[in-house]
Amino acid sequence: MTSQMNAALKKNSAEPQHDDGNNTSPILADTAGFTADENGTCPIREVLDRVGDTWSLLVILNLQQGTIRFNALRRLIEGISQRMLTVTLRSLERDGLVLRTVRPTSPPEVEYSLTALGLSLAKPIDNLGQWAVDNRHTMREERARFDAQQ
Repeated sequence: MTSQMNAALKKNSAEPQHDDGNNTSPILADTAGFTADENGTCPIREVLDRVGDTWSLLVILNLQQGTIRFNALRRLIEGISQRMLTVTLRSLERDGLVLRTVRPTSPPEVEYSLTALGLSLAKPIDNLGQWAVDNRHTMREERARFDAQQ
């Protein structure tokens, strides 16, 4: 964890909890997901490094439908290049989120599916998606208000 992140965490942990009208939001710096481990890394940063890029979430979303061959997956994800899909799938496979299966045919068929760990991302991603639905309009209004003041 960087010294900037540590400073932000210390600053945030000294602030009171925020009442958002529905319940009291946790101080994230005090939760396990934001607490540095013995290597100095925090879990949320490690996970966001994997699923927070441009393509990983779209790959996970499409693989949730079931096992898909490489080219079919590429057609489903508009704008992704063959190389970027390969890199993304390899990273997700390395982290145990995606299973790569090679069928011994000529030419070999390569299929991808989510592992149990990959499937377990559905709920937290859905929660974030629901937050986006609930708050996107407000964010757009705030962005327009901010831009008008500049």
